[in-house]
Amino acid sequence: MLFFSQNMCDEDGTVEDYPTEIEEYLTGFDFSVGSVNKMVETMISTSRNELLQKLDPLEQAKLDLMSAYALNSLFWIYLVTQGVNPKEHGIKQELERIRTYMNKVKEITDRKKAARLDKGAASRFVRNALWEAEREKSKAAPDSPQQSKRRKQS
Repeated sequence: MLFFSQNMCDEDGTVEDYPTEIEEYLTGFDFSVGSVNKMVETMISTSRNELLQKLDPLEQAKLDLMSAYALNSLFWIYLVTQGVNPKEHGIKQELERIRTYMNKVKEITDRKKAARLDKGAASRFVRNALWEAEREKSKAAPDSPQQSKRRKQS
């Protein structure tokens, strides 16, 4: 059973009751909308050209993709509030397209971060490790016949 004890005013000033159980959700939603509003204001306050000049091409691509994804997500939410099923709207395909490009950028970023093999250093390391092993063998091995002849002649 729902209890309607809270009031909410519409734009035209009419008061609507809403269940107390959703008050926490509404408060969280209001906070989230405020956060989005602050971020949008921050983005708008700086000119796009200034922002892009400070970033390398990969970071520019990330910014463009995140901006596009955020705006399309907001449009998705708008459609839901208007009673339109966004899954049957073109916005779904657009979000999927953006996600595909986001994954491509992530792959590029991951490749940049991946450790690279320095072939020259690796071959020197292996050569020196083998050289040490051969030197150790020669110290541990008994004298060769030529060395023993030389010692006897001395």
